[in-house]
Amino acid sequence: MKRFWADVTVTPDAGIALDGKPVGTPGRVPLILPTPALAEAVAQEWRAVESEIDPRAMPLTGLANAAIDRIVPDPARFAAGLAAYAESDLLCYRADSPAELVARQAAAWDPLLDWARATYGVEFVVTTGIMHQPQPPATLAALRQAITAQSPFALAALSPIVTISGSLVAALALAEGAAGAEAVWLAAELDAEWQAEQWGEDDLAAPARQARRRDFDAGVQLLGLLH
Repeated sequence: MKRFWADVTVTPDAGIALDGKPVGTPGRVPLILPTPALAEAVAQEWRAVESEIDPRAMPLTGLANAAIDRIVPDPARFAAGLAAYAESDLLCYRADSPAELVARQAAAWDPLLDWARATYGVEFVVTTGIMHQPQPPATLAALRQAITAQSPFALAALSPIVTISGSLVAALALAEGAAGAEAVWLAAELDAEWQAEQWGEDDLAAPARQARRRDFDAGVQLLGLLH
């Protein structure tokens, strides 16, 4: 779609208007944002369109559309999909060698698990290898409750963070201010970074990593704009 508007404004109800006409989601629901800061950031994405609309250049708009169209109708169902990541959380699956990798994983991942233990009063089964190890039911229930308590827009923000990192615990730590975005990103990419150090990065890995980082950063930005 080509740009057809001249002016982008934020409406009093934190919606977006193009030449005075309100913008809707793909589901034809008014695009109303929960905070003025988010509304302004979304408006900036529309202002930045030069000729053709490129959804990849409008990540906040995309996440807002998802929040309204996909999550608001049934937040609990969407949260359950993210909660499932607790069953095989990245942080619980460790290498048994070499010693340097084992130490790196412990340094990056143990503080996140320790935070979750202290915050939610839970325990984790930490194992080596990739064979699935069930987590205690009480742990899964507590983490499920924590993610279900998030607002629809926060769930939209957390979705790329959880799916890219493979860790519900890390995403919750980020949402609660217990971990910074860069720490969570480095924790998520630790194994890939190690492999690249040992064997080099192939031609396809770098663009894929960049795409993951864009989506991750969009989720982080949305989280920040909700407060």
